[in-house]
Amino acid sequence: MKALISGAGVAGPTLAFWLVRHGWQVTLVERAAGLRAGGNPVDVRGPAVAVAERMGILPRLRAAATHASAMRVLDPHGRPIARIAMPSRGGEVEIPRSDLATILAGAVRDDAELILDDTITAMRQEPGGVEVTFERAAPRRFDLVVGADGLHSTVRRLAFGPESRFVRPIGLGVATVPLGEPAEDPDEVLLFNTPGRLVSIHPARGSAVAAFIFRSERISREGLAAAYAGSGWRVPALLELAVSSDELFLDPVSRVSLPAWSSGRVTLLGDAASSLSLLGDGSTLAMTAAHTLAHALAGSPGRVEEALRGYETEHRKLVMPKQRRVGLAAGMLVPATRLGLTTRNVAARWMGRAA
Repeated sequence: MKALISGAGVAGPTLAFWLVRHGWQVTLVERAAGLRAGGNPVDVRGPAVAVAERMGILPRLRAAATHASAMRVLDPHGRPIARIAMPSRGGEVEIPRSDLATILAGAVRDDAELILDDTITAMRQEPGGVEVTFERAAPRRFDLVVGADGLHSTVRRLAFGPESRFVRPIGLGVATVPLGEPAEDPDEVLLFNTPGRLVSIHPARGSAVAAFIFRSERISREGLAAAYAGSGWRVPALLELAVSSDELFLDPVSRVSLPAWSSGRVTLLGDAASSLSLLGDGSTLAMTAAHTLAHALAGSPGRVEEALRGYETEHRKLVMPKQRRVGLAAGMLVPATRLGLTTRNVAARWMGRAA
């Protein structure tokens, strides 16, 4: 059986690892020209820790982990009001996202074909398989095609329709930029809020990362600059760096919702199927979904479409509760009003004392 996985981020290489071990021949295609290290920190927690352990990569994840152990909450004048400990639970690991993707790709490098700097341009389903056309590589036929290519999935667009039908912005924008220097404190994440706006500085692993999360319908460099105009603390300098940087990442925070994740022998995985964007354990869910999909395929040999239905039924049990809590998480992270911010800060002080 031959599988094509679009996307060499987190979900794609995890799925490739498990499919290879169940006897599949796997090809990974990635639009980027190469894999890079660093990036925004993400969590590997809960069931994903067990997946990483079974893959034999947990020691490498821990070696590449960040060292942040607390969040320091600042008031609108930049003064500290609470320090909240971030203890590791259940062996969870916080790691730069690109480092996680690189380690996952390394775990399957010798067992799966990796095509970089290419993408799928067309798919045609036939009985028992999918004919795939690439931008650069020659056309090929696969028994299964998996879209693990993120929020703006090409596979989802080709198999299900335009992005506008399934991707719903929730009224928040997120922008991140590497600072190119270490944080002042390598153990603390700084959180600075004003109503409807958050700026954080994460020490990452050596080179700090600044993040801007803001309530706006205008998600652009100009919209970012307008949202933070007049802010205090270190925001003006951070904002100037962000809007002029070639490394700025900027996107709406969005929820992906589809009535079904599969169409024939094409299926979606990770953010392509059910993105919770910034607020929902995306990497943990991606790794868990990949393991669930591989297990379903192994349990139904030769019955691909039946396995895809089983995978979706099982994984939706984890995804749907988190999607329903997105609004609550956004309200805690970026309170929209001064009253909401005051209430959140009172809760932060209580949490800091309790810790």
